[in-house]
Amino acid sequence: MFNSRAMMVGLFAVFVFAAAPAGAQQDKAGCQDHPLFSRIQGYYLYYCEKREFAAEDFIDPQTKQKVTIEGRRLYLDYITKKEFAGKYSYLQVSRNYTNAITQIGGEFHVNDPKSPNKTSMRVVKDGLEIWAKIHVDTGADRFYLTVVERQAMTQEVVADAKTMAADIGATGRAVLYGIYFDVDKAEVKPESEPALTEIARLLKQDPALRLYVVGHTDGTGVLEHNMRLSQMRAEAVAKELASKHGVAADRLKPHGVGPLAPVATNDTEEGKARNRRVELVKR
Repeated sequence: MFNSRAMMVGLFAVFVFAAAPAGAQQDKAGCQDHPLFSRIQGYYLYYCEKREFAAEDFIDPQTKQKVTIEGRRLYLDYITKKEFAGKYSYLQVSRNYTNAITQIGGEFHVNDPKSPNKTSMRVVKDGLEIWAKIHVDTGADRFYLTVVERQAMTQEVVADAKTMAADIGATGRAVLYGIYFDVDKAEVKPESEPALTEIARLLKQDPALRLYVVGHTDGTGVLEHNMRLSQMRAEAVAKELASKHGVAADRLKPHGVGPLAPVATNDTEEGKARNRRVELVKR
Protein backbone atom coordinates (compact mmCIF):
# COMPACT_ATOMS: atom_id res chain seq x y z
CA MET A 1 0.00 0.00 0.00
CA PHE A 2 1.23 3.48 -0.84
CA ASN A 3 1.89 5.02 2.52
CA SER A 4 3.67 8.11 3.90
CA ARG A 5 4.79 8.82 7.41
CA ALA A 6 1.87 8.88 9.80
CA MET A 7 2.88 12.17 11.37
CA MET A 8 2.47 13.86 8.00
CA VAL A 9 -1.18 12.90 7.59
CA GLY A 10 -3.40 15.94 7.88
CA LEU A 11 -0.65 18.53 7.53
CA PHE A 12 -2.43 19.77 4.44
CA ALA A 13 -5.80 20.09 6.12
CA VAL A 14 -5.78 23.91 5.99
CA PHE A 15 -6.63 24.41 2.33
CA VAL A 16 -8.44 27.10 0.41
CA PHE A 17 -11.20 24.55 -0.15
CA ALA A 18 -12.78 22.09 2.23
CA ALA A 19 -11.99 18.41 1.87
CA ALA A 20 -14.60 16.18 0.30
CA PRO A 21 -16.19 13.44 2.42
CA ALA A 22 -14.04 10.32 2.69
CA GLY A 23 -14.98 7.37 0.53
CA ALA A 24 -16.91 9.30 -2.12
CA GLN A 25 -18.93 6.80 -4.17
CA GLN A 26 -17.53 8.06 -7.45
CA ASP A 27 -13.93 7.15 -6.57
CA LYS A 28 -12.52 4.25 -8.52
CA ALA A 29 -12.23 1.14 -6.39
CA GLY A 30 -8.87 0.94 -4.65
CA CYS A 31 -8.02 4.60 -5.21
CA GLN A 32 -7.48 7.06 -2.37
CA ASP A 33 -5.84 10.43 -1.77
CA HIS A 34 -2.19 10.67 -0.84
CA PRO A 35 -2.09 11.12 2.95
CA LEU A 36 -0.30 14.44 2.54
CA PHE A 37 -2.96 16.07 0.36
CA SER A 38 -6.61 16.63 1.27
CA ARG A 39 -9.30 16.52 -1.39
CA ILE A 40 -10.60 19.65 -3.09
CA GLN A 41 -14.37 19.74 -2.75
CA GLY A 42 -16.27 18.56 -5.80
CA TYR A 43 -13.63 16.28 -7.34
CA TYR A 44 -13.57 12.49 -7.41
CA LEU A 45 -10.83 10.01 -8.25
CA TYR A 46 -11.32 8.70 -11.76
CA TYR A 47 -8.07 6.72 -11.85
CA CYS A 48 -4.94 5.98 -9.82
CA GLU A 49 -1.64 4.18 -10.31
CA LYS A 50 0.90 3.13 -7.68
CA ARG A 51 4.52 2.13 -8.21
CA GLU A 52 6.99 1.15 -5.49
CA PHE A 53 9.88 2.52 -7.52
CA ALA A 54 9.64 4.73 -10.61
CA ALA A 55 11.13 7.88 -12.13
CA GLU A 56 9.29 11.14 -12.80
CA ASP A 57 10.30 14.57 -14.14
CA PHE A 58 9.68 17.72 -12.11
CA ILE A 59 10.73 21.36 -12.27
CA ASP A 60 13.04 22.16 -9.38
CA PRO A 61 11.55 25.21 -7.58
CA GLN A 62 15.05 26.52 -6.80
CA THR A 63 16.87 26.12 -10.12
CA LYS A 64 13.78 26.19 -12.41
CA GLN A 65 15.38 23.30 -14.27
CA LYS A 66 13.94 19.88 -15.05
CA VAL A 67 15.03 17.14 -12.66
CA THR A 68 14.29 13.42 -12.61
CA ILE A 69 13.28 12.06 -9.22
CA GLU A 70 13.20 8.37 -8.33
CA GLY A 71 11.21 6.76 -5.56
CA ARG A 72 7.76 5.56 -4.54
CA ARG A 73 5.30 7.06 -7.02
CA LEU A 74 1.56 7.74 -6.87
CA TYR A 75 -0.43 9.10 -9.82
CA LEU A 76 -3.99 10.39 -9.23
CA ASP A 77 -6.51 11.55 -11.83
CA TYR A 78 -9.24 13.86 -10.46
CA ILE A 79 -12.43 14.92 -12.28
CA THR A 80 -15.17 17.27 -11.07
CA LYS A 81 -18.60 15.97 -10.25
CA LYS A 82 -21.30 17.26 -12.58
CA GLU A 83 -22.61 19.84 -10.14
CA PHE A 84 -19.10 21.34 -9.81
CA ALA A 85 -18.26 21.49 -13.51
CA GLY A 86 -16.86 24.88 -14.49
CA LYS A 87 -16.59 26.08 -10.90
CA TYR A 88 -12.82 26.24 -10.53
CA SER A 89 -9.98 27.89 -12.42
CA TYR A 90 -6.39 26.78 -13.03
CA LEU A 91 -5.28 29.37 -10.49
CA GLN A 92 -7.66 28.12 -7.78
CA VAL A 93 -6.49 24.53 -8.09
CA SER A 94 -2.81 25.48 -8.18
CA ARG A 95 -3.13 27.97 -5.31
CA ASN A 96 -4.87 25.33 -3.20
CA TYR A 97 -1.71 23.23 -3.25
CA THR A 98 0.93 25.98 -3.20
CA ASN A 99 -0.66 27.65 -0.18
CA ALA A 100 -0.56 24.35 1.67
CA ILE A 101 2.98 23.41 0.68
CA THR A 102 4.41 26.73 1.88
CA GLN A 103 2.69 26.37 5.25
CA ILE A 104 4.95 23.43 6.11
CA GLY A 105 8.14 24.90 4.69
CA GLY A 106 7.93 23.62 1.12
CA GLU A 107 8.52 25.44 -2.13
CA PHE A 108 6.92 25.48 -5.57
CA HIS A 109 7.23 26.60 -9.18
CA VAL A 110 4.33 27.47 -11.49
CA ASN A 111 4.64 27.75 -15.26
CA ASP A 112 2.28 30.76 -15.52
CA PRO A 113 1.44 32.79 -12.39
CA LYS A 114 -1.83 34.07 -13.92
CA SER A 115 -3.10 30.78 -15.30
CA PRO A 116 -0.94 27.99 -13.91
CA ASN A 117 -1.88 24.70 -15.48
CA LYS A 118 1.38 23.08 -14.33
CA THR A 119 2.87 23.35 -10.84
CA SER A 120 5.82 21.53 -9.27
CA MET A 121 6.34 21.32 -5.51
CA ARG A 122 8.96 20.01 -3.12
CA VAL A 123 9.02 19.61 0.66
CA VAL A 124 11.35 17.89 3.12
CA LYS A 125 9.64 16.81 6.31
CA ASP A 126 11.04 14.55 9.02
CA GLY A 127 13.80 13.35 6.73
CA LEU A 128 11.48 12.40 3.87
CA GLU A 129 11.84 14.32 0.60
CA ILE A 130 8.54 14.59 -1.28
CA TRP A 131 8.07 15.94 -4.78
CA ALA A 132 4.63 16.61 -6.27
CA LYS A 133 3.21 18.15 -9.42
CA ILE A 134 -0.24 19.00 -10.68
CA HIS A 135 -1.33 19.33 -14.27
CA VAL A 136 -4.69 21.06 -14.58
CA ASP A 137 -6.69 20.29 -17.71
CA THR A 138 -10.11 20.76 -19.34
CA GLY A 139 -10.77 24.19 -17.88
CA ALA A 140 -9.88 22.93 -14.38
CA ASP A 141 -12.57 20.27 -14.51
CA ARG A 142 -9.79 17.72 -14.43
CA PHE A 143 -6.32 17.63 -12.93
CA TYR A 144 -3.57 15.09 -12.40
CA LEU A 145 -1.52 14.85 -9.21
CA THR A 146 1.77 12.94 -9.20
CA VAL A 147 3.65 12.42 -5.93
CA VAL A 148 7.09 10.85 -5.58
CA GLU A 149 8.61 10.03 -2.20
CA ARG A 150 12.28 10.18 -3.08
CA GLN A 151 14.42 7.21 -2.17
CA ALA A 152 17.21 5.04 -3.42
CA MET A 153 16.10 1.73 -4.90
CA THR A 154 16.02 -0.95 -2.24
CA GLN A 155 18.99 -3.23 -2.54
CA GLU A 156 17.29 -6.60 -2.87
CA VAL A 157 20.44 -8.65 -3.42
CA VAL A 158 22.92 -8.77 -0.57
CA ALA A 159 26.50 -9.76 -1.34
CA ASP A 160 27.18 -13.29 -0.08
CA ALA A 161 30.24 -14.56 1.77
CA LYS A 162 31.84 -15.81 -1.44
CA THR A 163 31.56 -12.39 -3.10
CA MET A 164 32.90 -10.62 -0.03
CA ALA A 165 35.88 -12.98 0.11
CA ALA A 166 36.61 -12.37 -3.58
CA ASP A 167 36.41 -8.58 -3.13
CA ILE A 168 38.70 -8.65 -0.09
CA GLY A 169 41.14 -10.88 -1.94
CA ALA A 170 41.20 -8.55 -4.94
CA THR A 171 41.07 -5.11 -3.32
CA GLY A 172 41.46 -5.64 0.42
CA ARG A 173 37.91 -4.55 1.14
CA ALA A 174 34.25 -5.41 0.60
CA VAL A 175 31.59 -2.69 0.28
CA LEU A 176 28.21 -3.42 1.88
CA TYR A 177 24.86 -1.72 1.22
CA GLY A 178 22.74 -4.28 3.04
CA ILE A 179 23.19 -2.87 6.55
CA TYR A 180 20.53 -0.33 7.48
CA PHE A 181 20.08 2.42 10.06
CA ASP A 182 17.39 5.01 10.64
CA VAL A 183 18.31 8.59 9.79
CA ASP A 184 20.88 9.94 12.26
CA LYS A 185 20.69 6.74 14.35
CA ALA A 186 23.23 4.02 15.11
CA GLU A 187 20.94 1.06 15.91
CA VAL A 188 21.24 -1.72 13.32
CA LYS A 189 17.80 -2.35 11.80
CA PRO A 190 16.35 -5.90 11.63
CA GLU A 191 16.40 -5.93 7.82
CA SER A 192 20.21 -5.97 8.05
CA GLU A 193 20.15 -9.59 9.19
CA PRO A 194 20.88 -11.19 5.76
CA ALA A 195 24.05 -9.12 5.39
CA LEU A 196 25.18 -9.84 8.96
CA THR A 197 24.65 -13.56 8.41
CA GLU A 198 26.87 -13.48 5.33
CA ILE A 199 29.61 -11.56 7.18
CA ALA A 200 29.55 -14.17 9.94
CA ARG A 201 29.75 -16.93 7.31
CA LEU A 202 32.74 -15.19 5.70
CA LEU A 203 34.59 -15.10 9.03
CA LYS A 204 33.70 -18.69 9.83
CA GLN A 205 35.05 -19.87 6.48
CA ASP A 206 38.36 -18.07 7.04
CA PRO A 207 39.29 -18.35 10.76
CA ALA A 208 42.45 -16.28 10.24
CA LEU A 209 40.63 -13.30 8.75
CA ARG A 210 40.53 -10.16 10.88
CA LEU A 211 38.63 -7.09 9.76
CA TYR A 212 38.19 -3.38 10.24
CA VAL A 213 34.46 -2.61 10.21
CA VAL A 214 34.40 0.87 8.69
CA GLY A 215 31.36 3.15 8.88
CA HIS A 216 30.74 5.81 6.21
CA THR A 217 28.19 8.64 6.03
CA ASP A 218 27.20 11.04 3.29
CA GLY A 219 28.29 14.69 3.35
CA THR A 220 25.11 16.11 4.90
CA GLY A 221 25.55 17.90 8.21
CA VAL A 222 28.49 18.76 10.45
CA LEU A 223 31.72 16.83 9.99
CA GLU A 224 32.31 16.16 13.68
CA HIS A 225 28.80 14.77 14.11
CA ASN A 226 29.15 12.50 11.10
CA MET A 227 32.49 11.21 12.36
CA ARG A 228 30.88 10.24 15.67
CA LEU A 229 27.85 8.74 13.94
CA SER A 230 29.94 6.60 11.61
CA GLN A 231 32.02 5.36 14.55
CA MET A 232 28.90 4.44 16.51
CA ARG A 233 27.45 2.61 13.50
CA ALA A 234 30.64 0.64 12.98
CA GLU A 235 30.64 -0.29 16.66
CA ALA A 236 26.98 -1.34 16.43
CA VAL A 237 27.73 -3.68 13.52
CA ALA A 238 30.68 -5.25 15.33
CA LYS A 239 28.55 -5.70 18.46
CA GLU A 240 25.76 -7.40 16.47
CA LEU A 241 28.23 -9.83 14.93
CA ALA A 242 29.80 -10.64 18.28
CA SER A 243 26.63 -10.91 20.36
CA LYS A 244 24.24 -12.56 17.90
CA HIS A 245 26.47 -14.37 15.42
CA GLY A 246 29.23 -15.73 17.61
CA VAL A 247 32.10 -13.78 16.03
CA ALA A 248 35.03 -13.25 18.38
CA ALA A 249 35.16 -9.57 19.25
CA ASP A 250 38.93 -9.37 18.75
CA ARG A 251 38.51 -10.21 15.06
CA LEU A 252 36.60 -7.00 14.44
CA LYS A 253 37.87 -3.46 14.94
CA PRO A 254 35.24 -0.74 14.32
CA HIS A 255 36.27 2.61 12.90
CA GLY A 256 34.28 5.56 11.53
CA VAL A 257 35.47 7.85 8.77
CA GLY A 258 32.28 9.89 8.30
CA PRO A 259 32.11 11.51 4.86
CA LEU A 260 35.89 11.49 4.25
CA ALA A 261 36.00 8.62 1.74
CA PRO A 262 33.08 9.12 -0.68
CA VAL A 263 32.54 6.82 -3.65
CA ALA A 264 30.11 9.21 -5.36
CA THR A 265 29.08 12.87 -5.38
CA ASN A 266 27.17 14.22 -2.40
CA ASP A 267 25.31 16.64 -4.68
CA THR A 268 22.59 14.10 -5.54
CA GLU A 269 20.41 11.80 -3.44
CA GLU A 270 21.66 8.83 -5.43
CA GLY A 271 25.26 9.74 -4.66
CA LYS A 272 24.51 10.23 -0.98
CA ALA A 273 22.89 6.79 -0.84
CA ARG A 274 26.05 5.21 -2.26
CA ASN A 275 28.22 7.04 0.25
CA ARG A 276 26.19 5.74 3.21
CA ARG A 277 27.72 2.30 3.58
CA VAL A 278 29.74 -0.13 5.68
CA GLU A 279 33.01 -1.57 4.45
CA LEU A 280 34.96 -4.59 5.61
CA VAL A 281 38.70 -3.93 5.31
CA LYS A 282 41.29 -6.64 5.84
CA ARG A 283 43.62 -5.99 8.79
